[in-house]
Amino acid sequence: MGGWPLALVAILSSVVTINAATVKYDFDIGWVTANPDGMADRPTIGINGQWPIPRIEATVGDRIIVNVLNSLGNQSTSLHFHGLFMNGTTHMDGPSQVTQCAIPPGSRFTYNFTVDQPGTYWYHSHTMGQYPDGLRGPLIINDPETPFKDLYDEELVLTVSDWYHDEMPGLLKFFISRFNPTGAEPVPKSALLNETQDLHVKLQPGRRYLFRMINIGAFAGQYVWFEGHNVTILEIDGVYTRPTEASMIYLSAAQRYSFVITARDDFSANFPFMASMDTDLFDQLPEDLNWNVTGWLVYDSKKPLPEPAVLYEPFEPFDDMALLPWDNQTIFREPDQTVSLDVIMDNLGDGANYAFFNNITYTRPKVPSLYTALTAGELATNPTVYSEYSHPFILERGQVVDIIVNNLDSGKHPFHLHGHHFQSVWRSEDGAGTFQDSNITADSFARVPMRRDTIVLHPEGNVVLRFRADNPGVWVFHCHLEWHVQSGLMATFVEAPLDLQKTLKIPDDHYAACAANGVPTAGNAAGNTIDLLDLRGQNAPPDPLPSGFTPRGIVALVFSCLAGIIGIAVVAWYGFAEPVESPPPSSLLGVDGAHDAKNSVAGEPELPVDGIAPVGAAAPGTGRGVAEDEIAPLRDGHH
Repeated sequence: MGGWPLALVAILSSVVTINAATVKYDFDIGWVTANPDGMADRPTIGINGQWPIPRIEATVGDRIIVNVLNSLGNQSTSLHFHGLFMNGTTHMDGPSQVTQCAIPPGSRFTYNFTVDQPGTYWYHSHTMGQYPDGLRGPLIINDPETPFKDLYDEELVLTVSDWYHDEMPGLLKFFISRFNPTGAEPVPKSALLNETQDLHVKLQPGRRYLFRMINIGAFAGQYVWFEGHNVTILEIDGVYTRPTEASMIYLSAAQRYSFVITARDDFSANFPFMASMDTDLFDQLPEDLNWNVTGWLVYDSKKPLPEPAVLYEPFEPFDDMALLPWDNQTIFREPDQTVSLDVIMDNLGDGANYAFFNNITYTRPKVPSLYTALTAGELATNPTVYSEYSHPFILERGQVVDIIVNNLDSGKHPFHLHGHHFQSVWRSEDGAGTFQDSNITADSFARVPMRRDTIVLHPEGNVVLRFRADNPGVWVFHCHLEWHVQSGLMATFVEAPLDLQKTLKIPDDHYAACAANGVPTAGNAAGNTIDLLDLRGQNAPPDPLPSGFTPRGIVALVFSCLAGIIGIAVVAWYGFAEPVESPPPSSLLGVDGAHDAKNSVAGEPELPVDGIAPVGAAAPGTGRGVAEDEIAPLRDGHH
């Protein structure tokens, strides 16, 4: 079927030109129509009229220039280059209201940075939960000096993802509302491989293939296995590892694995491979949900494609904490600063469910945090100027920092740190409680810890992450379940802000995006340039709930009110109706598919049955992407 091609094909000159060590991409971001699971056409965000969007590819040491034109018409956007450190160019990192203003419709914006780290990455929108609508794609940094060049013959890029049939603005509007007081996340409709289904991967007997696999999904972690083949892991999240064999791996949203599969020595059969969504993340399982997606390793296209064998839960994927970094980097020294964050899900006074680190749910400042750091003078080292609601921590250059994350929630959370890899020095099992109560000491920490930029925190467990503050910038730390990013599970690290003031210059087109949005570019988080410690007028979350309210109580109250409203409506209808035997209008009872009864509260906008309202004006596009049933390798050999 369609999807990203595994072959390294010539990229159209209108998309990329290479001049020595500069790789240039011109991206016109706009709406197309896509139907990757064959179930429903929907508006999708594409690039240059195409979806899936182009792969970004460069070599260590190259400069990447991405010229963006926002042609969406109805939404702002931005691009984050996930996993790249952006050394010296924190203003190119991409999250809106953190390191830049969002790019408004009709505006142009240039990302310009040098890559000095090899590995498997991806790029995606970092504005208002937008990337699940399609703005997500692979980013590969090749390494001519890879220590594994003799272990494989060809490279392939393989993405796994989840797919929604409704657009994110409407889904988010319902998700963070009093109609969803328990915070149940929308469940995807399908799983995808290379943004399609029924993917065929051609293999030649005896050859060795390096798969660069990326979970570019919004929500679902994915269990992945290849029947008849084991994998040899060589890299995670841009960190080379000691070669390690596994039969099944788990990729949370945003995680990456590179691994070698050695093809069998004959053409006698084809083999299925599977990605299975982690349904433990879902509050409910729709009856029509197929949480698996199947691809095939195709040795002979004339032979049948066998159905995958049935595996029963619980699955037992490889534990990434067992991986050893290739460079044998030992654990950093004792931390200079420890940041302790408790993961909490709770309701605020508007009745909606929010995500918190400690007692703070992230709320975007009026001034991007980087611009506050650049314009606050000596006060840039005072966390007050960034607003308590951006949850800022000030780091000095060269500090060793521990992040202790305690999960007080019953679900898994993949946490991602911008601008750094971290050493995963400790991770508890499910249900272990807080680190502080566990009696674990540094003696239990790994001597040579696994490193990556995204780690799964187990339900009601804890992790200890250690990194060195060697990259001045403004970097966010957040859950990479997109629903939780938008509901506030994010904190901000402001690293060596006085150094930034001496070295960083913001380009004119970045300021122009702010001007077009009416966003201030100086002062504290409230836009105050006179008294930087005066945060009056700052963006703030809703007020807390009155004491004694619980999610269960909110549900009961909301539905009691709704029942009363519907009852009154039905009585009124009967009072005014003609004396004929017919039921009340279905619109009053919420049974005609137009909207559910719970969305009939006075003063609330009417929402479709799923609680969403599509916003994208779709243009003709490429549907399921590249129309190929059998897809050849990405790269043959090495640079």
